[in-house]
Amino acid sequence: MRILIDIGHPAQVHQFKHVYALLKQNGHEVVFTAKDKEIAHYLLDVYDIPYYTIGASKKGYLNKVLSIPRVCWQFAKVLRIFKPDMGVSRFSFQASWMVFLFGKKHVALTDTEHVGVADKLTVPFVNAKLTAYSYQKELGKNHIRYNGNIELFYLHPNRFAPNKSIYKDLGITANEQYAIVRFVSWDAHHDVGLSGITLENKIRLVQELSKLMRVFITSEKKLPKELKPYQISIKPECMHDAIAFSSLLVGESATMASEAAVLGVPSVYIDEVGRGYTDEEGEYGLVYNYKPSEQDKAIDKALEVAKEMAQGGGVVYKHKHQEFLKDKIDPTAFLVWFVENYPESRDIMKKDPDYQYRFK
Repeated sequence: MRILIDIGHPAQVHQFKHVYALLKQNGHEVVFTAKDKEIAHYLLDVYDIPYYTIGASKKGYLNKVLSIPRVCWQFAKVLRIFKPDMGVSRFSFQASWMVFLFGKKHVALTDTEHVGVADKLTVPFVNAKLTAYSYQKELGKNHIRYNGNIELFYLHPNRFAPNKSIYKDLGITANEQYAIVRFVSWDAHHDVGLSGITLENKIRLVQELSKLMRVFITSEKKLPKELKPYQISIKPECMHDAIAFSSLLVGESATMASEAAVLGVPSVYIDEVGRGYTDEEGEYGLVYNYKPSEQDKAIDKALEVAKEMAQGGGVVYKHKHQEFLKDKIDPTAFLVWFVENYPESRDIMKKDPDYQYRFK
């Protein structure tokens, strides 16, 4: 089978890299499409994944909207060249519309609830819609739920083992405790009208946290001079190693908060709307969720957890992590089975949702 996987964000390279490897191992021909956005092409090259470029990412909501026709045209050209039997995506406009127009099957995944307009324009054109149980919306016909989340596609123990060489990359001694702080740019289409931690509180958070352990900042925006000395300097593909051995993650990124959680690292997540999956991880005691209006409380919680971890609190979170993983499937194995056996796999999941637990 010929399968086309569309990438809308660099993080999705991580999500689908093991899916690609398994499908290829099983004899399928697989290629990716990706905009020239941030480090998407870099990651695809690092993991030796073949891809077509379908334009460049634009800054600003209006520019993103205006670029859609050209991106769709580029995507259609790839469909004509590659002639896939199936498309796989994260509900991108180009994949949802063009795969439908070309009469091909399309399996799409999502984990972000507050994209109402985008969902209305994409969901109706997809054959099967896959979400975690924690996803808080209904997507209508052929909505299939699985017991996992997006981050488990690449950080499930079956797929990922952290490399301790990250301590050398970070310039610290082995087993030295450190925290990772993540700031986002707030320019994604689902971030319109939203904002995060104030500059004053960013500085306070980092300065107070650094009294308890080393702090490394990863930021989508340029950092002010007060925070520059804390900026992390590692290869992008090593970030999950850095998270895995950290004692705490604090920030505005739902993805990174969840990555920490599925690796057993406590995280403090600050966002106005939140996500179903971080709420669920909160129920396991792995993520502490706060709104920007509560950022002072969030900072206090981060400092509290840092002190707890410095006193051996990691054992508690290890137990919480084990409880979380015990309930979850390996979504990579599940998706590969679902794609290879579609549409029978869709019918099986409708009739017997517990079938998914064969993929642990």
